[in-house]
Amino acid sequence: MKLIRTIICAILLIPSMGIADEGMWFLMHIERLNHRDMQKMGLQLTPEEIYSVNNSSLKDAIVQFNGGCTAELISDKGLLLTNHHCGYGAIAELSTTEDNILRDGFWAKNFEEERKPKKLFVRFFVRMDDVTERILNQVNDEMDEEERSRIINQEISEIQKENNEGGKYTVSVRSFYQGNEFYYFVYEDFHDVRLVGTPTLSIGKFGKDTDNWEWPRHTGDFAMFRVYADKNNNPAAYSKENVPYKPKHHLPISLNGIKKGDFSMILGYPGSTNRWLPSMGVSQNIEYGYPAWVEGSKNAMDAMKKFMNDDEKVNLDYTSKYASIANYWKNRQGMIDALQQHKTVKKKQKVEKKFDKWANKKENKEQYGEVMTIINEYYAATNDKSRHDKYFLLLINSSAFADVSKTSVPKLKAFAAMDEGEEKDAMREKLTNEVNEFFDKYHMPLEQHVLASQLELYYKKANFELSEMIQEIGDKNNGNFSTWVKNAFTLSMFTSKDQMLAYLESPEPEMLESDPLNNLSENLYAHYIRLNSEIKDQQLAFMGAYRKYVAGLRESKLSPILYPDANSTLRLTYGKVNPLPKDKRNDAKVNYYTTLKGMVAKHQPGDFEFDLTQELIDLYNKGDFGPYADPAGHMPVCFLTDHDITGGNSGSPVLNGKGELIGLAFDGNIEGIAGDVIFDPKLQRTINVDVRFILLIVDKLAGAQNIIDELTIVKD
Repeated sequence: MKLIRTIICAILLIPSMGIADEGMWFLMHIERLNHRDMQKMGLQLTPEEIYSVNNSSLKDAIVQFNGGCTAELISDKGLLLTNHHCGYGAIAELSTTEDNILRDGFWAKNFEEERKPKKLFVRFFVRMDDVTERILNQVNDEMDEEERSRIINQEISEIQKENNEGGKYTVSVRSFYQGNEFYYFVYEDFHDVRLVGTPTLSIGKFGKDTDNWEWPRHTGDFAMFRVYADKNNNPAAYSKENVPYKPKHHLPISLNGIKKGDFSMILGYPGSTNRWLPSMGVSQNIEYGYPAWVEGSKNAMDAMKKFMNDDEKVNLDYTSKYASIANYWKNRQGMIDALQQHKTVKKKQKVEKKFDKWANKKENKEQYGEVMTIINEYYAATNDKSRHDKYFLLLINSSAFADVSKTSVPKLKAFAAMDEGEEKDAMREKLTNEVNEFFDKYHMPLEQHVLASQLELYYKKANFELSEMIQEIGDKNNGNFSTWVKNAFTLSMFTSKDQMLAYLESPEPEMLESDPLNNLSENLYAHYIRLNSEIKDQQLAFMGAYRKYVAGLRESKLSPILYPDANSTLRLTYGKVNPLPKDKRNDAKVNYYTTLKGMVAKHQPGDFEFDLTQELIDLYNKGDFGPYADPAGHMPVCFLTDHDITGGNSGSPVLNGKGELIGLAFDGNIEGIAGDVIFDPKLQRTINVDVRFILLIVDKLAGAQNIIDELTIVKD
């Protein structure tokens, strides 16, 4: 294994890799792997200025935002910039029908006006290190997969304990290259994060579903938050005594603009990619998993929208959930189209044919000879189940009641088992608050309709073995679950605030056992778990084969991929400002940027997706863009780069060669949407909000001079 890794490192050290724009790279490897290429393209920073454990560096200004996006510090007072869609849930939570800041926008004029959502946190990256040798020395090829996983998890637990400094830090050990390498990451979490400002919905989500994943784009997808700490600059629970966090580093903002071919880089937390996925895994997604995901998402959206359109409060309560489902609905359909267009399955099959030939050479056969057979047999056996599982997961994720057996019931049972006393009183108060919050947020007619609709879709389309309960209800009612769900909602304690509160005063566990919604939830999960247990041996064999497949591809040099898949760890990707072919829908002279002129041209009065406020139209007509206009005369809105990013990079800073902020990544283009599986440098682009448009809105439209005064703005 050491010899293999040495050979691979030698390959990686070869300069001029020829794929400079592809890859999501560890910061600790920048000097060894990427720095020379980046310098040639325009980087002016040293590796130490990008990543340092002992000194301030760019990594200190980048945070993971609420576990799913990226944000960056842009002032010495803890001011954070991220995407509007990343802060969408928090903004919606802070909105009411009387004060709808999601729709109308909001800008705090001072610290006291900033608003605290219930749950919002940011995660700072402290350091990372390679523990591959330590972990893999604990296992050997004689172990089965279960024993291997058990021993690895034991070692991971020890590494996490050794590095958390008594609970000060969160330590995460992650596997890479499908379990062939391991690194640990040390983080520090801050939970007092407050909303500072958000543009109107007509700016922050301009174009909505129609423009999502599309170029040209004219969306001001940004919002601002602030990190708070105690008086010693340490993490602390929310308190009025907390003060703005003082970061080790914050990003200066450049007003110098961009032009075609400019070097740029992005630091962020990409969620997941599957670049090493075998061909049959891609085929399974295209033919079975993704179509079910698309249909299940659309079904949930239609069921929700019916009620959201008629009630402003319901719309506010569900808008974040709806937006999330809608995003993946369009993404998965785009993935199907793009993967087919790229002929990704055939391309991967060609590599696998070469790999199988290499694997069955005399010197490789013992280690790798059966790898492709095991992998292909696994996918063939699980294709139909993959479709079933996606319908099941969309049912669980779109309904607030399909998973009560996993969310609410365990807590209620634990509460009932507690002895009376202060501890139980405290738990009763906590659960009472949760019940009140739940019934304030969830709309029972909508939930009833969503559950019935998703159950019907699951019954009719899963095309796989169903549980006896689901099969029986569906068969009796010709696939219509409306009556059964209506009766279940009438009888269930989970749909009645009064019954839930009464249970907390006098808990009777037998009520849970007989509850129809709990019975439904338990039945669904039990069936899902049983299906997985039936293919456990195949899953374990597949895990081992997949790990060896990736190891063999690296050893044989048959794969051009030189980096691990994304898995929500901090990465750097670099490239340049890069146009797409001329598009008549874009008024820009070169198709790598969009303008406020083009945004106003899309304006459709009264349209849900393309309406603009009169204030923004007046600002455009007046033409007072201050220092934010491009030297060419236009007011920029968005621009394109050829960075390699994915979900989780939303909110990531786009930086120039000096480490100055020039934009905010927020989307990819539909033509390159297959990038999670295969990178196409000709088509794949990152869509970014130009920082000059962000400042225009903050300054000229919001009049938030207090925020402008905080920033470090540079212009040559």
